[in-house]
Formats: sequence, C-alpha cells, structure tokens
Amino acid sequence: MVDERELPHVSSAVVAVRPERLQDVLRQIECMPDTEVPVWQHSRIVVVFEAVNSGDVAARLARIAEMDGVVAANMVFEHAETDRSSGA
Repeated sequence: MVDERELPHVSSAVVAVRPERLQDVLRQIECMPDTEVPVWQHSRIVVVFEAVNSGDVAARLARIAEMDGVVAANMVFEHAETDRSSGA
C-alpha cells in the first residue's frame, strides 16, 4: 500500500501583501522551488505549488506568510494524488 503522505500534492493560495512590498514578495515567492505565480493584481498574489506531503504544503505556506510585507496567506485548494500511477 502506498503511503498517502508521500504522494504529490498540488496547492494554491491567495497572498495579500502591502502594496509597497508587492515586487519584493513576488521575487521571493518565484525563487521558491516548485512554486509559481500565475497571476497577481494590486496587492493580491495567486500562488500555485507542488509538494511531497501535507507537511511541506503547510511549511511553504507558513514561509510565505512570514515574508516581510505579507498581510495574509490563505490556502484555497489542495489536491493529493491517491495513486502514483496517475502522475507523470
């Protein structure tokens, strides 16, 4: 049996930032591994990332929330694969 904690997770979050810190926060997020910013507008950033388990998802979101200028980082979606064969 496959341990679900080790199957790929895909998550998204909305990050609210202070407008004067937007560009700096965008750069920091885009430097994170397996993380991308598909869209941002005004002081809101949509972040999509892959992780190996739920703990990594939580850690990545916490790291974003702790960035200087971030007001809030809220997970919107999380999907965990249930079968390794459905991946790559």
